[in-house]
Amino acid sequence: MSNVTLTFVKLGGSFITDKRAAESFHAEATARAAREMAAACANDPNLRLLIGHGSGSFGHTAAERYGTMRGVRTKADWRGFAEVALAARKLNNLVTEALHAAGLPIVSIQPSASARCFDGHLARMDDKAIKSTLKHGLTPLVYGDVAFDTLRGGTIISTEAIFFYLAERLHPTRIFLLGEVEGVYDVHGAIIPRITTGNFESIAGALGGSHGTDVTGGMASKVRTMLTLTERVPHLQIRIFGGTAPGTLEAALRGESAPGTLIESETQ
Repeated sequence: MSNVTLTFVKLGGSFITDKRAAESFHAEATARAAREMAAACANDPNLRLLIGHGSGSFGHTAAERYGTMRGVRTKADWRGFAEVALAARKLNNLVTEALHAAGLPIVSIQPSASARCFDGHLARMDDKAIKSTLKHGLTPLVYGDVAFDTLRGGTIISTEAIFFYLAERLHPTRIFLLGEVEGVYDVHGAIIPRITTGNFESIAGALGGSHGTDVTGGMASKVRTMLTLTERVPHLQIRIFGGTAPGTLEAALRGESAPGTLIESETQ
């Protein structure tokens, strides 16, 4: 087991849904990504995956309507909280089925069942089930979800926030974030090959939000969060890239290519 390597893979909301159209699921793109992950695991018995997915046009659309990210206090707010949870779970069911159909031993784990936040920040979440899932050679699946919040009543936790929390405890070697874009772009529209704390401030102004509704922040927020994580988890490498080209994800998992933008500690 000492040679086992753990990789987190996020299927971004912009990749598995059309974020400009409510509850629009990209079934074929999701199925292709699932087949590529299954093929990579079949090729390397030491590869372990923890998969997450965004809420895309399912959870984000509902969350924007009710303002769930900002807090949940009134009866109407709580009704919205429940609707956001339902929308996120609906998408999770579709993703779970696609991963299962590809042959992955997938176990979906609902974050809101144990997650607790304080003022929008994930403070704790039970990781025992995830650790047991990995220990027995299964593949855990998490997703952006609602969460109870000590200060706000309720809020939203992004997949990146969940990855951040789990990475500090599980120490993956890689995190892959797949979206509709091929990487992080500079002001001239070229992909930035590498981002560290050393060059982030110089390129931060070029990082905008995301296409469509995203209540958890756009690219700048994601990059900043991931940079912080690379400072806390030794030897962690994070890649942001597009999953639309067939074979890209599988090649990256097999270490045969280095697509998109690499985010890593300045000292690596």
